[in-house]
Amino acid sequence: MKKLWESYEELSVNLLNIFHSEKGQTLVEYGLLLVFIAVLLILMLKGAGLEVNNLWSKINSGITR
Repeated sequence: MKKLWESYEELSVNLLNIFHSEKGQTLVEYGLLLVFIAVLLILMLKGAGLEVNNLWSKINSGITR
């Protein structure tokens, strides 16, 4: 029974150390930063895609005349 209690205490201490660790916080911050950058890139590419499409349309209409 004493060995079981020691295992329980060790598990409790390990779980508390995991919850108080700041490594996970840093990982979440980097993840949020990565998502923010990805959203900005998608919006920029979407806007650039519209501009390129308009440019090709103008070029195509100029060639067919």
